[in-house]
Amino acid sequence: MTYAIIGSGNLGTALARQFARNGISVCIANTSDPETLADLARELGDSVTPTTFRNALDADVLILAIPFRAYTKVASAMANWSGRIVIDAMNARDLTPEELDGRESTELVALALPGAKVVKTFNQLPANLLGSDPSQDGGRRVMFVSSDDVGASTVISRLVEQLGFAPIELGKLNKGGALLRFRGPLVLQNLIKYS
Repeated sequence: MTYAIIGSGNLGTALARQFARNGISVCIANTSDPETLADLARELGDSVTPTTFRNALDADVLILAIPFRAYTKVASAMANWSGRIVIDAMNARDLTPEELDGRESTELVALALPGAKVVKTFNQLPANLLGSDPSQDGGRRVMFVSSDDVGASTVISRLVEQLGFAPIELGKLNKGGALLRFRGPLVLQNLIKYS
């Protein structure tokens, strides 16, 4: 399975650190030339490869680590997203209730990516915690996972575990996504799971 992070800000960099820490290969892209990511790649080692935005779209699993409103630009890059899992790691800080139209922000992302299996995760911790060692006080930081596709949820829960976190699946986006929305009850909660 191939992975790509779209976005190289605090969130994208934190996720790249986790992939590198665990020796899992990942591409990372932004809207600039891949050369702008060369220093990060040198720092993190061979597991992290800078690439173009267009090449990143070829990955089996795409992680959207961009400002929320930029998802429409990503969505417009392809007409059919079938066969891909897309992780929404974004927080929709500035959406109005009218824009949401009774939906969770991740449901809007799913509507914009026809054929994709969309999963919500990696958005609940501040970037500094997300990028640090998930082990804490003899346990592991919890990472919640929500998706309308059970298979995709399982695949991403395995990835979350490979990255060192303790995954907890929350079910479908209309319920689990509500818990993981910006200012939702599970966002900014550094919860620890003990074995």
